[in-house]
Parts: sequence; structure tokens; C-alpha cells
Amino acid sequence: MKVLLVKLTSMGDLVQALPALSDAQKAYPDISFDWAVDESFAEIPHWHAAVQRTLTTAHRRWRATLRQVWKSGELGRFFKDLRSTHYDVVIDGQTNWKSALVTRLARGIKHGPDSHSVSEWVAHLAYRHRHGVSRDQLAVDRWRQLFSQALDYPLPTTPPDFGLSSRQWPQAPFELPASPFLVFVQNASWSNKRWADDHWCELIERAGEQGYEVLLPWGSPDEKAQAESIASSFPHCQVLPRLSLGELAGVLVTSAGAVCVDTGLAHVAAALDVPTVTLYGATDPHLIGATGERVCHVQTVGFDCSPCYKQHCETAGYKGEQAQCMKTIGAHDVWQALVQLQSNAPVIASDATQG
Repeated sequence: MKVLLVKLTSMGDLVQALPALSDAQKAYPDISFDWAVDESFAEIPHWHAAVQRTLTTAHRRWRATLRQVWKSGELGRFFKDLRSTHYDVVIDGQTNWKSALVTRLARGIKHGPDSHSVSEWVAHLAYRHRHGVSRDQLAVDRWRQLFSQALDYPLPTTPPDFGLSSRQWPQAPFELPASPFLVFVQNASWSNKRWADDHWCELIERAGEQGYEVLLPWGSPDEKAQAESIASSFPHCQVLPRLSLGELAGVLVTSAGAVCVDTGLAHVAAALDVPTVTLYGATDPHLIGATGERVCHVQTVGFDCSPCYKQHCETAGYKGEQAQCMKTIGAHDVWQALVQLQSNAPVIASDATQG
């Protein structure tokens, strides 16, 4: 069976789809997937053994330079590549208008969520077969359910398998610390997801007192500057060089644990079964929480507006870059959650305390 999955972005969303591929591969051992994905995240589909090839889009870049892209023939080459294979099944795993358009242009029987389940209402019109898949559930479960209906196999009740346990990761182009180290992911695409720098500094200090080195990744010049500012006072804290997603996964899998805000690398760390503490304020971990066997979600409390799903904070007369709810998450609570995960003790999602 040959299947095209259309899921263009983002990093965390792509990782959350991997267990559905594992389910399908167990149900149909001869199945193979092509994956339509944005060029920025084209590494991730190939992490799964069931993926044969990727068809890369660049819709953000295309939108900004549409005339040049059209003249260069890049859009035409993508369309030709997309139409070159007739698939047994085409699944839209993103369900907005951009992914629905790619799904509609592909050759094969189209599947996706129904009008009550899509991310953007118009998307369902692109599908021949529409499935009821509640949006009020964890994203990993949502995609597993969609695949089981689209490919007609019983929905597994087993824990999600990301298909990453036996993968060999590329070696990072620098020497990792000789002592145990932690990865703290302080950067996020939304300023409203970030934790306060003084909390990060307190956590880094605690890590050093316990003999850990700390590594800080980044994905943009602004994020690099933020990481360098945080690390500047701590000799045991190092800002990483720019790394590929695979190299970052290789760093994470050899770490003693990770603390992350709600960002793509949190999902990668969790999928690799790294002890991972993830902090949530503007977003809801019950819907998009990082998933794995050694994960703890720490949520803010005391703010009726949380989760707000806004990119900037607007609460109690405040409007700006600093997420006020995230200030309620203390470094002590985060450190205790990480220590508990490292000891393999049962961990449940927790709420932060005020102060």
C-alpha cells in the first residue's frame, strides 16, 4: 500500500504524527509513505522507517516571493512531483486550507477529518472520505485515530510508538561535556510561551550545584542572543552552535534530561524518552502536550485566561512580551519534577504554585 501524508508544519506537529505511522506499519507491514512537508522540517519524516520519500514545500517563502518562484519553475516542479505518483490513500494530517490544497492536487483517494474536526472549516471540502476525529483530545491520539479510520484497521490501545528507539543519530560537530549534562530549551516561536530569564538562571544554578553541565540550543539570531545572555553568568552553561534537527536529537538522547517551554524540541525530547519537563501557560498540554514515557507537564495556575493561545500576553491590565502566567512556575517545582523523572518514579502533570 502506498500512502501520501500531507502534514507541512511544524516541528512538534510532525513528531506527534509519527506514532500513527507506526500503527499503520504494524497493521500493514508492506505499507510505505511519502510525506509532503515544509522544507524547514524535511528531516523529521525520514526519522521513521515507513517513510520512503518527502515532497518539500516552501509555502512561507513562496508567499513572500511568489512572482520569482513562479518564474523559476519551482512551483511547477513541486506540482509535477506531487502528481507523479498515484497513491492508494492520501491523508491530510494538518487540515488547514494550505494542506487541503496540496491534498486536493495529489492523485489518490483523499481522506481527512469531517467539517467538525478540521483545523480550518474549508479544508474538509478537499476530502472524498471524511472522518469524525474529535479535536478535544491529545494530538497524538487524534492522528492515530484518523489513520486507523482512513486505512481501515482497529485503533491500537498500546502506548504511542514514535519509531525512533533504534535510530542512529548524527554526531554533533562539537565535543559534548564529559560530565552529565542537561538541555534547557528556553526559546519558543511565541514570546508568550517563554519562561522568565531569572527563572532559567535559578534553574541553571541548581543544575550546577548538582554537578550538571547545561546546554542551550537556539534556532534564530534572536534566540541565540537570548541564550547567550542567560548563559553569560554560568561557567557550566554552554550555548550550542547551530545544529541540524538530527544533531539536536543526538544531543538530547545522550543528555540526562531536558527542561523546555512549549516548543518543537520538547516533543523531540519526549519522543526519545528523555526525562522531559515542559512548561505550559498560553497553551494546553491536554491537547498538544509533549508525549512520551518520561514526561511531566508543569502548568501555570491562578490565571483564568490560561490557556489563551495568544502570541502576546494580555491580562489584568498588562499587555506585552512577558507572559505573566509563566512567572507562577518556580524553578524549585521544575527541578523537583526533573529529579522525579530521572529516578523513574511515576510522574503526573502538575500545576505550579504562586510565588
